Amino acid sequence: MERNRFGRFAPVKEGDELDVDIESVGDKGDGLAKVEGFVIFVPNTKQGDHVRIRITRVLRKVAFAETI
Repeated sequence: MERNRFGRFAPVKEGDELDVDIESVGDKGDGLAKVEGFVIFVPNTKQGDHVRIRITRVLRKVAFAETI
């Protein structure tokens, strides 16, 4: 694990590629996946999708990714 810019540990880092399951959909329509309880927002996905993603941004409590 690597510290993010806020000094906290996140289980992912920018550029990581992962296979994830979309567990739910957020208020703005983005799919939500979790890695070790850490939330990742994945646009253009829906609940039940199994997708390969690339992490594009990591914040203190969440990350953002794109499908690849």
